[in-house]
Amino acid sequence: MRAINSKEGVGFGLVLCMVLCFGGCGGSSSQSTSSNSMATTVNLTVSDPHTCAGPSGPFSHIYVTITDVEIHASSSAGPNDPGWVDLTPNLKNNPQQVDLLAQANNQCFLASLGSTTQLQPGSYQQIRIFLAANSVSVQSNRCGMTANCVMLSANPTTPLPLNLSSESQTGIKIPSGQIAGGQFSIAAGQTKDLNIDFDACASIVSQGNGQYRLKPVLHAGEIALTSTSINGRVIDNVTGQAINGGATVIALEQKDSGGVDRVVMETVTDSNGSFVFCPVPAGSYDVVAAAVNGAGTAYGATIITDVQPGSALGTVPLVAETGANTSPASITGQVTSSTGSAPTSVDIVLSALQPAQINGSQVMVTIPLASQSMATAIVTTASGGSCSTNTECVTYTLAVPAQNPSVGVFSTSGSQQPAPPAPAPVDYTIDAQAVVPGGGGLPDCSPSDVQTSSTSGGTPLSVTAGGTTTASTLTFTGCQ
Repeated sequence: MRAINSKEGVGFGLVLCMVLCFGGCGGSSSQSTSSNSMATTVNLTVSDPHTCAGPSGPFSHIYVTITDVEIHASSSAGPNDPGWVDLTPNLKNNPQQVDLLAQANNQCFLASLGSTTQLQPGSYQQIRIFLAANSVSVQSNRCGMTANCVMLSANPTTPLPLNLSSESQTGIKIPSGQIAGGQFSIAAGQTKDLNIDFDACASIVSQGNGQYRLKPVLHAGEIALTSTSINGRVIDNVTGQAINGGATVIALEQKDSGGVDRVVMETVTDSNGSFVFCPVPAGSYDVVAAAVNGAGTAYGATIITDVQPGSALGTVPLVAETGANTSPASITGQVTSSTGSAPTSVDIVLSALQPAQINGSQVMVTIPLASQSMATAIVTTASGGSCSTNTECVTYTLAVPAQNPSVGVFSTSGSQQPAPPAPAPVDYTIDAQAVVPGGGGLPDCSPSDVQTSSTSGGTPLSVTAGGTTTASTLTFTGCQ
């Protein structure tokens, strides 16, 4: 098995990802839907802040054809259980093809999927979205002979089929853990706007044979049609100017059930250093930015905490590495997977975590991989000569800042002033989450999330600029 290096990044198996725990948030709704006959209305939209669009990214278009969206009050309801409510009854006969890399409208949306007044008042903890099979005929099809496709920046007029998992047609699950606030609640007589954020860049897996596979990454939440954005401008803390060349990646993060700051949305800056997340569901977020400039100098992450929708951060300073070598550090390692007695392949979502003091507590924060223009990465295990007995494996390389993060609480002054980074050592934890290939993000293995903060030699996983550190092997067993 050959290593995945940072230059292969977006185009060859390392793609942006913000997977949390598809299907892993059990339990049923404690509040059933009401029989109240007063009409409620839900308007449904789709959005996608993204980082992989051309000309700098690998894709010019990513088309998916949506055929239906349903919602359920129970977080544990199965696909064939009663109680599913159709939010888009008109889509079945008129599927809507959406370009996930298109320019959003002035309200942040790529498309309006429709509205329904059939929803009873109550709290809903599970959503599923259906995509058309590639053989379905689509009106004004931009993909030619297939319903879902990608077009590369290098060849923007040639559609390449996007292979779907079976879950794409039986319903891609958005569990309560990926719904803002854990549920979508609506009272009698209300009209609410529900948005599905489809992270296209995290959802496309290059299979290395000229084919592309969809591994859907979705979030949902109630949004307002005004004051739902978070915006700012990333600058070099010394020059006060936008970072020249390279890539600046910004992640919008929230803590998961284990207390780890996970990516909810991600984007990149424009040439002026500006960025915007829109629409953003209600809640409190941490904004995490990291960069590599055109000369290859890495910038440590800046973390701004307690940011609410509707906030303008103003300027967000990043601190460049200094010294004889200012390049990113590299962390390499291997991931193995097995059923426990036989090899089996899984998709692995990799995150580089650093500790940060947030509101008086130490939190592990996902650090964007600016060298790869992504927030996290995905690799797929496979058989190879380097794999241990009865396993499949994959070797990875992540380029990370060789600097500790700068952390500050959100200020309304229009200029964020985080504390300077702590001195060396610069320690990392590599976090790996296993999902079923082609399973629409369904967690795999037992446990499905493993971490290492040690090198292969058993020492702390510390990095230096331009250096390479080998992490201890991440081992998954009990996989499907």
